[in-house]
Amino acid sequence: MNKKLFIKIGATVLGGLIGFSYYYFIGCKSGTCPITGSPYISTAYGAVAGFIISRPSKPKKPE
Repeated sequence: MNKKLFIKIGATVLGGLIGFSYYYFIGCKSGTCPITGSPYISTAYGAVAGFIISRPSKPKKPE
């Protein structure tokens, strides 16, 4: 497997776990909060954030 792909998948899964953990330990218990009120939405937000962080900030210039 390609190393870059492995890093992106790992960061996405880790972000999803962090998002779910945020919902579970800190999230809004009444269900009125749009992001932290649902485990699915908070996990998805975390996964997207992890994927975005795993992308390079600047494209490499060819030498």
